[in-house]
Amino acid sequence: MESLSCLVLKPSPPTRLFFPPRIPQMALPGSTFVFPFSMDYQLPITTAKLALKPIRASTSTVPTTPSTTSTVTSSPTAASTKKVLVPIGFGTEEMEAVILVDVLRRAGAEVTVASVEPQLEVQASGGTKLVADTRISTCSDRVFDLVALPGGMPGSAQLRDCEILKKITSKQAEEKRLYGGISTAPAVTLLPWGLLKRKRTTCHPAFFDRLPTFWAVKSNIQVSGELTTSQGPGTSFLFALALVEQLFGESVAREIGELLFMHSADDKPRKEEFNKVDWAVSHTPRVLVPVANGSEEIEIVTIVDILRRAKVDVVVASVEKSVRILASQGVKIIADKLIGDATGSVYDLIILPGGVAGTERLQKSRILKKLLKEQDAAGRILGAVCSSPTVLHKHGLLKEKKATAHPSAITELSNPVDGPKVVIDGKLITSMGLATVSDFALAIVSKIFGHARARSVAEGLVFEYPRS
Repeated sequence: MESLSCLVLKPSPPTRLFFPPRIPQMALPGSTFVFPFSMDYQLPITTAKLALKPIRASTSTVPTTPSTTSTVTSSPTAASTKKVLVPIGFGTEEMEAVILVDVLRRAGAEVTVASVEPQLEVQASGGTKLVADTRISTCSDRVFDLVALPGGMPGSAQLRDCEILKKITSKQAEEKRLYGGISTAPAVTLLPWGLLKRKRTTCHPAFFDRLPTFWAVKSNIQVSGELTTSQGPGTSFLFALALVEQLFGESVAREIGELLFMHSADDKPRKEEFNKVDWAVSHTPRVLVPVANGSEEIEIVTIVDILRRAKVDVVVASVEKSVRILASQGVKIIADKLIGDATGSVYDLIILPGGVAGTERLQKSRILKKLLKEQDAAGRILGAVCSSPTVLHKHGLLKEKKATAHPSAITELSNPVDGPKVVIDGKLITSMGLATVSDFALAIVSKIFGHARARSVAEGLVFEYPRS
């Protein structure tokens, strides 16, 4: 039997973090996505216009299913040599882990997701069940170009107490290779390991007072030598892109940012609403998120995480024969139940994630088609992001309603709205997908509970959100 030297503790309930201060950001000239100001490090500034290149298949160690936006690499040689370790444990923050893996794989990195628990299946802080590629013990003799730690509680404590991971990361720092942590990981994991010495560091605002005062920096991203740190789920894309830039160069990071729709605040409206109606309910809202092989993992995890933070009862249901699905960039997710077992409940909202292959499989599900038609006939809410609004269109459920979608799919809609990140028409809500799904999920929270609830959730994420 494989030996494990990680200290196994009885997990306490995951902790969700709220109410940090707002952090200013700075947009780079010539870019269409926002990077934060950093005292030690800024991305190179360029005014050159981005020319999108042909997309390569992912070099992930896990087979992947085609997606609407796949992998960009600087060169086949560079991609084959960039190896990344992302460890996870009980209570790891799912948005931080999944966005890291997804974005790095799109850039061409070979990403290994390793469990520090005795088992590969790990329940994240918001209840999402992820399946690691391997156990951390299999990584002890490997050399990585980057070790990136997601946060979350008690996930960061689980990572901290894993001796194998401590040795891997300490060696990484000693040999001047890239390492980093986001949210609670800098304060809870890297600090006790002695890996923040003489390094300017940031972390989640709720844990900021644990950092050495002289070296603590209140910024969304902080790069100090080989160490990169960031603040929370809402800065995960910035964190991942900063790491991509260090591994593959600025042009690749810029292109990935474009593919993910990381636009500046002035580039596109946050949302636009037509035929405004009340979504408030007198009970705990119940939401169904159907998933399939090839569904986009960023969209699944972000929607579920944010809605659960807002105290929504979310059920993730697989349309496959198994509850385990392989998402578009190779992340393995375990659904709460099969779609057939979800039919006995009434849902206030059904939300379809995107991903080309996943969307096609959602469309073919007869059970899901029946649920969607019943939802529409009852006047309840429907939601779709990325390529999945086409599923509603092909099932005849848009009925002249205004909607948006991924640019590759929006022309298939009968009444498209090209511009806003999120479009609401009555009891239909749609989004471009990927990095816009945080706005999408928060728009749902705002419609159901009001702006104050949405803002408090956004603050816990360290996500920029309007005051009114």
